[in-house]
Amino acid sequence: MAKYNIVERKEKDASYRMQLRPELVDELYDKILVKLIVEKKYRDPDYSARQLAQDLGTNTRYVSAVFNLRFQDNYSTLVNDFRIREAAYMLIDQRWADCNVEDIGLAVGFSNRQSFYAAFYRMKGITPREYRLQQADKLKK
Repeated sequence: MAKYNIVERKEKDASYRMQLRPELVDELYDKILVKLIVEKKYRDPDYSARQLAQDLGTNTRYVSAVFNLRFQDNYSTLVNDFRIREAAYMLIDQRWADCNVEDIGLAVGFSNRQSFYAAFYRMKGITPREYRLQQADKLKK
């Protein structure tokens, strides 16, 4: 069994993705970027694709379609990607040196240690603690 029980994703064929007007896809894409990146909604562990769709005044199918068409990913994977990128920065930033790894995971939006470690390992191939130690060693050299 793989570490952290990581399994490959399966591709799904959803015909509704191709039925969306390109203008609507562009509009939703721009709004999604504002919500997730500018407003940093990815930091909220309770913020879901359903809540995002409500905030954008659309439905979850359209939001899902935009994630697949424009980001080539799903909501959860993309949100975790934003979280891990920020966590990786915070793990080596001296302003966060006094915080433990779990606190950083909570700060970027993970609801618990296990989900943070699993997502981090999936993206980086090492645990957050190992990453912090590895980066500290690089800085010493």
